Amino acid sequence: MISKLPKWVEFGALILSLIAGFVNAVGVLGFDHQSISHLSGTATLLGTEIFSGSLQKAFQFLGILLSFLLGASIAGFLLHGSTLKLGRHYDTALFIEFILLLISSWFLSTGSHNGYYFALAACGLQNALATTYSGAIIRTTHVTGIFTDLGIMLGAIFRGDRLDKRKVKLFTFIIFGFISGGVLGALCFSRYQFMALLLPAILCLLLSISYRTYLNRTSSR
Repeated sequence: MISKLPKWVEFGALILSLIAGFVNAVGVLGFDHQSISHLSGTATLLGTEIFSGSLQKAFQFLGILLSFLLGASIAGFLLHGSTLKLGRHYDTALFIEFILLLISSWFLSTGSHNGYYFALAACGLQNALATTYSGAIIRTTHVTGIFTDLGIMLGAIFRGDRLDKRKVKLFTFIIFGFISGGVLGALCFSRYQFMALLLPAILCLLLSISYRTYLNRTSSR
């Protein structure tokens, strides 16, 4: 149950959603309003470009989907499951996300759009850090599912069910983090352009180090 999860879960979800909101804001502002942290709009655009016969753009959108898929595959290889379990290679996955965002920032700052695909792989990897919390699948790179689950919970409350306060707290942290990341991403992009991606990269590195330190302290007790 969610009540048995460690207290740092909400903080970790907040930082991860802030990272995703930040990266997505850079994508929206730097790539003609193209999202990076989720793919629903991209899949729709792929379909419309195939219909219109624009193969060049269709292949571009296909590359976006495949880059995201590659990042998610890396997480799938490392983590072996979706339920939160200490000891899994979350630190390794976060370190790889750090590297991907660094590479993305470098390519984009030199004018190469190849950096876009590295940012997509980073978001795909983070999105695959999905964890099952008390029956709800939580992903930190978009908030569609979060609002859906909140709506379900509200409906259940009107039916007389008990409110899961910690789950509401977790959802609130994720929504707040994603929106705050969007604000921060827009601010940093306006000043530093694609070098702004260094900030979420550093946050990934700090999370990776923090998780490894926590594991070491836990195992030494």
